[in-house]
Amino acid sequence: MIIIAVLLAMLSGSQRTVAQGEAVGSLAHFPRYTAHNPSVPVYVMPGERMLHRFFGVSPISPSGRYVALFRLPCENQSPSPGDAGDVVVIDLQTGKERVVAQTRGWEVQVGANVQWGCSDADLYFNDVDPRTWKAFAIQLDPATGKRRSLEGTVFEVSRDGTALGSHNLIKSRRTQPGYGVIIPEDRVGRNVGPVADDGLYVTDVRTGQCRMLVSLKTIYEQAVPSIQIPDPQKHEYYCFQTKWNPQGTRLLTAVQWAPLAGGKRQMTVITMNRDGSDIRTAVTAAQWGRGHHINWCPDGVHLSMNLNNDDDPGLELVRFKFDGSERQTVFKYGSGHPSFHPDGRFIVTDAYPSEPLAFHDGSVPIRLIDTQRNTGTNIVRIFVSATRGEFRVDPHPAWHAGRYVIFNGFADGTRKVYIADLGNILTEMTRRNK
Repeated sequence: MIIIAVLLAMLSGSQRTVAQGEAVGSLAHFPRYTAHNPSVPVYVMPGERMLHRFFGVSPISPSGRYVALFRLPCENQSPSPGDAGDVVVIDLQTGKERVVAQTRGWEVQVGANVQWGCSDADLYFNDVDPRTWKAFAIQLDPATGKRRSLEGTVFEVSRDGTALGSHNLIKSRRTQPGYGVIIPEDRVGRNVGPVADDGLYVTDVRTGQCRMLVSLKTIYEQAVPSIQIPDPQKHEYYCFQTKWNPQGTRLLTAVQWAPLAGGKRQMTVITMNRDGSDIRTAVTAAQWGRGHHINWCPDGVHLSMNLNNDDDPGLELVRFKFDGSERQTVFKYGSGHPSFHPDGRFIVTDAYPSEPLAFHDGSVPIRLIDTQRNTGTNIVRIFVSATRGEFRVDPHPAWHAGRYVIFNGFADGTRKVYIADLGNILTEMTRRNK
């Protein structure tokens, strides 16, 4: 039996505060993934139609014992209002999986945004009441079944576990299908112009109360540099995605707008303090048109993104401050969904099947980038299919405790979740640099 030792978090600000030494149970319970000879041990989680929510947030619990995933009721059909999927918890010590809840608050790309708070007794996900079509967040203790409903929804939990951040998940399909919750179309509504009654929301976990942190109107009027355009009332505006920095001191969201009459959608990335002050434009619409996928760096001050360089065409992985300043190239070849290792040296990312670094047969790499040695290594090759849009399978790789990487894939006709152990390769790459 392979026993995996207690892990030490690399930086205090980069992991959830109550769990600086997450221990992962024995992965020997699970079958190995061996296709294309991965350079690290990779284990297949049980179950079909499974996914973990998004890159940058680990689905492994703070203690390291459990994995929390979402199971789709169907993989090739858009959810209808009232359709239910499963919240599944897998015990890494025993290998057993258990359905701990059902929920109607999901879409295909990120499920019900299932994720842990600051302990194994705090699991969060979204739900919808089909009697009222109200969307809300659930806090669940999987061990006891104790649950409480919270005001507002959850896109991401702050790493100290005290707050949920979310954009309007009901209107999320107006920007991009796959990331929100489904209710009847006639109850969704539209935002004409940068409205004052929709924006970015924060729920206080202790009280369960939600408030609008900042409106689209306020973002539009106060963002520096300005994001104002000549005819905003001829456009519909929405927030899309919400991410806390590791320290819980700043949030980012994307603001999208598109002509009401139809036409090109534009997007900018906005950051702000936890209280909604100091609203900054980190990525302009022009810049976003040349790149994709934003994430916080471990220091909580800088962001990373794939960006097409002005002078040398091709996606690069860049790093810049929360206000858009101090931009620098971190690695020459960007792709997919990049996330920094807690120590700031390594990056893990994937690729889209259409990107140059993919294999163009429906399979893509999980890449490990060493920023000190300026190298990129394909550690796993995983099939995701060439499906586009709502039903595509994105690996969405996420670090856990600075050693493990969790990602999605597609095998045997269904979605699967995988855990890769990078302990040995990281140790060897670090040793070579001494």
